[in-house]
Amino acid sequence: MPLSKQPMARTRAGATLVSRDFYLDPPDRVAQKLLGKLLVRGEMVGRIVEVEAYFGEADAASHAFPGKTARNAVLFGPPGHAYVYFIYGMYFCLNVSCEREGRAGGVLFRALEPIRGVEAMATNRGVAVTRITALTSGPGRLCQAFGVTRERDNGADLTSPKSDLQIRDDGFVASDVLVTPRIGISKDAERPARFLLADNSFVSKRGA
Repeated sequence: MPLSKQPMARTRAGATLVSRDFYLDPPDRVAQKLLGKLLVRGEMVGRIVEVEAYFGEADAASHAFPGKTARNAVLFGPPGHAYVYFIYGMYFCLNVSCEREGRAGGVLFRALEPIRGVEAMATNRGVAVTRITALTSGPGRLCQAFGVTRERDNGADLTSPKSDLQIRDDGFVASDVLVTPRIGISKDAERPARFLLADNSFVSKRGA
């Protein structure tokens, strides 16, 4: 199935802000389209190299599986909004809502390739810049690097020009995409819904 061509709004730095229509597809389609796009916060820019799709109330591993609650309401729409949750009492994880409003779906960001603002990312993580491959290789790590928290970012509109957390398109074409089962979960673990750029050194390791 060819990728749908959605209208994009022009932004500074030559990239385009991904529009809300981009997120109307099912989670696995949105996940594949997100590969190669840019996550942007201020001076920090990272290319999306690994994601996982979660299929709402039809997916036992999804936070939306029990139905709509105050905690997971963002996943039920509108699309293009950040859903942030806390795990292990230590880490935040960033997702984006997809599907039409009222139908839950989401994509988890698992790894980024740092493009700009590496020093700021390292400072946020409290690690040396020389460990660049470990800077954003994992959902918790990338949230630390970009300063993503539930209090700050849950519900943020990633399609808004006014948002300080955005997803943009600089024309990069993702090729050689690998599809595997999702990792780090116990329910519906065999579903092939993890998408990554094959041989990219910034992809997370199992358990990261």
